[in-house]
Amino acid sequence: MEAQKNIRLLDLNEIKAFFSEIGEKPFRAKQVYEWLWKNSAMSFDDMSNLSLDLRNKLKDNFTLPSVKIKTSQISVDKTIKNAFELVDGNIVEGVLIPSKTRMTACISSQVGCSLTCKFCATGKLKRLRNISFDEIVDQVAHIKRQAEENYNRPLTNIVYMGMGEPLLNYKGMMDSIDKITAPDGLAMSPKRITVSTAGIAKMIMKLGDDRVKFNLALSLHAANDKKRDHIMPINEQNSLASLAEALIYFHEKTDSRVTFEYIVFKDFNDSLEDASELAQFSRNIPCKINIIEYNPIDDSGEFEQTTPERLDAFVKFLEDRNIIVNVRRSRGKDIDAACGQLANKH
Repeated sequence: MEAQKNIRLLDLNEIKAFFSEIGEKPFRAKQVYEWLWKNSAMSFDDMSNLSLDLRNKLKDNFTLPSVKIKTSQISVDKTIKNAFELVDGNIVEGVLIPSKTRMTACISSQVGCSLTCKFCATGKLKRLRNISFDEIVDQVAHIKRQAEENYNRPLTNIVYMGMGEPLLNYKGMMDSIDKITAPDGLAMSPKRITVSTAGIAKMIMKLGDDRVKFNLALSLHAANDKKRDHIMPINEQNSLASLAEALIYFHEKTDSRVTFEYIVFKDFNDSLEDASELAQFSRNIPCKINIIEYNPIDDSGEFEQTTPERLDAFVKFLEDRNIIVNVRRSRGKDIDAACGQLANKH
C-alpha cells in the first residue's frame, strides 16, 4: 500500500486534481488550501466548513503532520518562549517578542546547528536536520495565535534568528517565506521578515541573485578576523573581506539595507578600537547596526555582559560617525531565553 502523502506538499492544482478524481467540486480544493495556509489548520478536523465525510476522505488519503507546542514560558517582560515539538519528536524553539510597536516571532530553521559559535547555546547541540518549510510556517502560526490570544495584537514581524543557520536550509527557508508572504497564505509583507545569517558568502550572493525582498541581517560580533575566528569558526572559510564583497553584491542586486548584529562582550569586543573597526567595516554598504546585550548561557564562563559605561561609549563612538545604531536590550532574562537554552533542557 502506498504511503500517505503530506497534503501540504501538494500545490492547489494537485489538490484540485484529487477532488476531481473523487467527484468533488473544484471549489472544495480552494477551501482546503485556505485552511492549510491562510487559516493554519493543524488537523483535518479543524476544517469546519467541510463535511465529515469529506474530512474522512482527506484523512484516508493524506497526512497533515503539524508542529505542537510542548512547553511555553512567559517572562515578566511578556516575552513568550516556546519549545516546539516537530513531527519526528525533535524539539526546537520559537519566541514571541512583544514591544510597544511590534509583535515579533523569532523562529528556528534547523534542529540544532553545525556552526558552533562560542557564545550560543544552540552551538552546543549537534545539527540533526533541516526544518521543513511547513514546520517553519507552523512555528509562525503558533506564535501569531499567541500574539492574538495573549495580547490581542497581530503579529507584525518575523525574524529567522532562532536555532540553526537559515542559509544552510536555503530551500526550506525560501519556501516558508513564499507561503508566509503569499496572498493566499499569511499575506505578510516580505519587508517585515528578516533572515539572520552567521555569514556564508556564497549564499549571501545567491540571495542577491534571487533578488529577495526580505531583509538580511549579518551576525557580525567582531569586525576583525582574528576575534571573529575565535568566536565564530565559520569566519575561517568566510573572512570579513569575502563577506564585504558578498554584501556589496547583495545590495547591488536588491537595493536593501543590511543590518549588522553585534553582541557586546566585556573586555573582548567592547573597546573603542573595536568600535572603530566596526565603523570601518560598516562603510562597505548602507547598513544599520543592532548592538545586542549579551544573554549569558548556562555554564559558559568565557563571556560576560559589558558594563553600561563601556556600552554607552561604544554606541556614542558609532553615532558620532553618523551610523544608525539601535541598542537591543536582552529580553526574557527570567526564562530560558538565550537561543538554544530551552531545547538543551529537552
